[in-house]
Amino acid sequence: MSMQSAQSAQGYVTADGRKIGGPVMEMENITLRFGGVTAIQDISFDILEGEIRAIIGPNGAGKSSMLNVINGFYHPQEGRILYHGEERKPLKPYQIAYQGIARTFQNIALFKGMTTLDNIMTGRLTHMKTNLLSQALWWGRAEKEEVENREIVEKIIDFLEIQTIRKTPVGRLPYGLQKRVELGRALAAEPSLLLLDEPMAGMNVEEKEDMSRFILDVNDEFGTTIALIEHDMGVVMDIADRVVVMDYGKKIGDGTPAEVRSNQAVIDAYLGVSHD
Repeated sequence: MSMQSAQSAQGYVTADGRKIGGPVMEMENITLRFGGVTAIQDISFDILEGEIRAIIGPNGAGKSSMLNVINGFYHPQEGRILYHGEERKPLKPYQIAYQGIARTFQNIALFKGMTTLDNIMTGRLTHMKTNLLSQALWWGRAEKEEVENREIVEKIIDFLEIQTIRKTPVGRLPYGLQKRVELGRALAAEPSLLLLDEPMAGMNVEEKEDMSRFILDVNDEFGTTIALIEHDMGVVMDIADRVVVMDYGKKIGDGTPAEVRSNQAVIDAYLGVSHD
């Protein structure tokens, strides 16, 4: 058994002492087609508990399609998905959210007229048990639930260091802060698996450094398993535990950042540099 498969089956301890567990999600021979176009072709990989798992590849490689398969937006024609060891049947995205999977989007999907606080509060919807009438009257259990949810959201606001914009409509915020608010909304769902679709796209160097720090802190302090798509190879190599590489819908590499960086197929297809 290879080191990678041994790690996948049993988990491992990282160089900085973080404990990585067994598979949270396993993608087995996934194929996704849109009409006559194959977006994903026979791809298998897993996501281990507690790790940061990066999915990289050139534009059009099928990365976002793969994230949408994980999130239930797309249902593959072939293959199967195992979640915590059990085969997952086709579910709607809101059902998957109740399973503990949350995500951010490549294009920011916030309510621009609502404040930072209110946007992050919408991430608590999967934890709200009272009915709409009780919530409207803000009475009894609904009042207690609202207070509990507000406390959690305030902690997230403090964690992400956005206290000064908590009452600001997000449409007025600069792009980098909007991305941070979107991360906050995803964290409000208290996910066990967090999916990030290009969380640093369009950011300057300082904003990328801040977002990288928050992603690492989410993983370390909350123990959240993270799968992310990111084009900045420097960021990926710095924060990811393992990397899966896609090209034209196929998997061409899978391993640690160091293993992927030295993979000739990855170099030729993605990094654009060929060895002599």
